[in-house]
Amino acid sequence: MINIITRYQKSTELLIRKLPFQRLVREIAQDFKTDLRFQSSAIGALQEAAEAYLVSLFEDTNLAAIHAKRVTIQPKDIQLARRLRGERS
Repeated sequence: MINIITRYQKSTELLIRKLPFQRLVREIAQDFKTDLRFQSSAIGALQEAAEAYLVSLFEDTNLAAIHAKRVTIQPKDIQLARRLRGERS
């Protein structure tokens, strides 16, 4: 398991599949304005940003779990990480 984690930590490839991510973006955008069109580079930039955010959030979440002397993250760790960042819940 550690080998898999290390491999993903060193890689720069996107981990979320492109088509499901694209569908999610289009579904969310549909709630704001219908008939929106996206350049493929825009979807790619959104995916890069989303994955970078999630990696950073999970790093902070893991630190919160370690601070609580646990090895498993819990929802309260994510909530704490987001609160410390000043994000709304």
